[in-house]
Amino acid sequence: MPCGPEVAAAMEEDELELAAGLETALELAPAVQAAIEQVFPSQDPLDRADFNAVEYINTVFPTEQSLANIDEVVNQIKLKIRRLDDSIRTVVRGQTNVGQDGRQALEEAQKAIQQLFGKIKDIKDKAEKSEQMVKEITRDIKQLDHAKRHLTTSITTLNHLHMLAGGVDSLEAMTRRRQYGEVANLLQGVVNVLEHFNKYMGIPQIRQLSERVKAAQNELGQQILADFEEAFPSQGTKVAWLDKIDRRYAWVKRQLVDYEEKYGRMFPPEWCMTERIAVEFCHVTRTELAKIMRTRAKEIEVKLLLFAIQRTTNFEGLLAKRFSGCTLADGTVKKPEVPPPSTNPFLEDEAGTETDEIVIEKSDTDKPKKPKVPDNPFHGIVSKCFEPHLYVYIESQDKNLGELIDRFVADFKAQGPPKPNMDEGGAVLPSCADLFVYYKKCMVQCSQLSTGEPMIALTTIFQKYLREYAWKILSGNLPKTTSSSGGLTITSLLKEKEGSEVAKFTLEELCLICSILSTAEYCLATTQQLEEKLKEKVDASLVERINLTGEMDTFSIVISNSIQLLVQDLDAACDPALTAMSKMQWQNVEHVGDQSPYVTSVILHIKQNVPIIRDNLASTRKYFTQFCIKFANSFIPKFINHLFKCKPISMVGAEQLLLDTHSLKMVLLDLPSIGSQVVRKAPASYTKIVVKGMTRAEMILKVVMAPHELPAVFVENYIKLLADFSTDTFQKILDMKGLKRSEQSSMLDLFRQRLPAPPSGVENTGSLSLSAPTPEQESSRIRKLEKLIKKRL
Repeated sequence: MPCGPEVAAAMEEDELELAAGLETALELAPAVQAAIEQVFPSQDPLDRADFNAVEYINTVFPTEQSLANIDEVVNQIKLKIRRLDDSIRTVVRGQTNVGQDGRQALEEAQKAIQQLFGKIKDIKDKAEKSEQMVKEITRDIKQLDHAKRHLTTSITTLNHLHMLAGGVDSLEAMTRRRQYGEVANLLQGVVNVLEHFNKYMGIPQIRQLSERVKAAQNELGQQILADFEEAFPSQGTKVAWLDKIDRRYAWVKRQLVDYEEKYGRMFPPEWCMTERIAVEFCHVTRTELAKIMRTRAKEIEVKLLLFAIQRTTNFEGLLAKRFSGCTLADGTVKKPEVPPPSTNPFLEDEAGTETDEIVIEKSDTDKPKKPKVPDNPFHGIVSKCFEPHLYVYIESQDKNLGELIDRFVADFKAQGPPKPNMDEGGAVLPSCADLFVYYKKCMVQCSQLSTGEPMIALTTIFQKYLREYAWKILSGNLPKTTSSSGGLTITSLLKEKEGSEVAKFTLEELCLICSILSTAEYCLATTQQLEEKLKEKVDASLVERINLTGEMDTFSIVISNSIQLLVQDLDAACDPALTAMSKMQWQNVEHVGDQSPYVTSVILHIKQNVPIIRDNLASTRKYFTQFCIKFANSFIPKFINHLFKCKPISMVGAEQLLLDTHSLKMVLLDLPSIGSQVVRKAPASYTKIVVKGMTRAEMILKVVMAPHELPAVFVENYIKLLADFSTDTFQKILDMKGLKRSEQSSMLDLFRQRLPAPPSGVENTGSLSLSAPTPEQESSRIRKLEKLIKKRL
């Protein structure tokens, strides 16, 4: 019966809901779906989890013509549905029988478990019965084992008791008969056996045997001491004075040899009896020597004291070679530790080469150093008694060093300064090496006597005479100058007025200054090494009190003064030429020619002095570099100051001055190697100073050459070239150009307008300099004073 449209629509809607419900019910988890695909692989699109009906229909019916066989396709799908229904029905029915079979298998497993539990219980009961039977069987065996162990212990104890009793009887009998050789072995055995009865000391018989052994030991000790006192009768203990001390050490050496020959085999080697006798002799000798030296302290002389100390330290060294030191107070012997190689230049055999000269070279630090002598365990065992009297030695060294310095002064006056030797360079004064050789000898001697307070006292003496050497020998012999660093003296002004040059150092004086500088450098380096060596020698607790920094500073001052003298000499030699430059009529120069005569004069002085100084400072290149830097820092500001005095200057005159300035700049750049066959590049620090200073001089002349018809442009060029906002410098430039006061006034107003604003809180003084005051500004007041003096003269 056909249905209406509403019924058909309702049925279609129900079918869609049923299809949606089926799709929802058949959605599986991804893991379950993957397992199904692995167990039942299929290529059928209907079996895919992401099956799409529309896509499947489009695949089956790709075109309209393919719809002709739609009935056949529908029949195949219906057939497949029926087959799936049959398979599902078979599986469901099969699952009904599986549940019944599972319950039956579970019941059978429970019955099997009950049977197994019963068997296990039977086995456990039988095991307990077996264990009880074993215990009953072994009870008697254990009793027999305990009885055997106790019997063995009893037999062993009885044997020990028998041995102890017999040993005690034999020990007492041998002690009475003085059979020391047999007693030595027997006593050790008895003591060992007695140790087994320590837990039986509560038994009276055992305690009695122990007391008999102790009594025998005491009696044996007293008896042996009495025998030795009888065999070695004591002699007089009189101690002779220090001049006979070597005879005392010779006597004990003979006694020790005799003892070892006659009685050495009587004592076990581990007792070290010979060493014990030697140690006791040392203790007695130290005590007696201390007493007699306190009594006769006024009679102790340096030579006698050193003689006694030398003989004593030699004897202590002999003991160290012969004995190990195991019998000393702490009973232990420390193995000497070999320190790492020393970097100290004071490296030699201190005991055998005390008078060798100290040679300090740069290559010494690369050489392998000799290891320090191992410690002597007997060091100070006797010689310690001399330490309270070492003030005699210290006072003697104070006196000797004072005489040595006086001799150095006298020799210098008698022999005069060292002769110039241009081949070897500046030589170190021989007295310097002599001084440090003597220092080394004193240090070695004192360290052998004591490493305590006497070393500190000796260091103080060293400091005193290092300063005296610096002032009396070095500074005291520097040539005197007639001019100071602050300006010219009356003498130099008179000579300048008369037209003569300022007195210069002679060749010998220049070589002497270089020699003193080299000597001061040697002393500086050697003093530093001396400080390190003293710290090695002195006790660790006193190391902080060793400080020679003040003395090293003193030698640094000598070096600085020497360099300053060389700079002042060359600087003063160039002064007349610079004065001539400032007095020339630069406004009348009509053409630019070769360098001016004053430049030739400056170059001549440089070529005369610098090679001499360089050759004499060949071994101290860094101080020659300092000389060059200090000269540049002194000459260039002075040159600029004289440049400002050249006024007025014409355009041609400014060009000539610019040429002269460039010539001086080239000479100054070449100054470190001037006149040398080996041309070396000047140090960068020196080159920087010369370039900066002389470039400023060139910029000053370029500003002078700049046209001034347009004041604003001139001021702009000035600021651009010099970058100097000082009104004093700007005023000097205007004076050099020879401008009238009216012109200068307008330009100064323009210049002040260009000045940067002063910082807040700072008063505006009308000028501001971006840099520190120049040297010419610092010396302006001194120059004004010089002019005033010249006018009055």
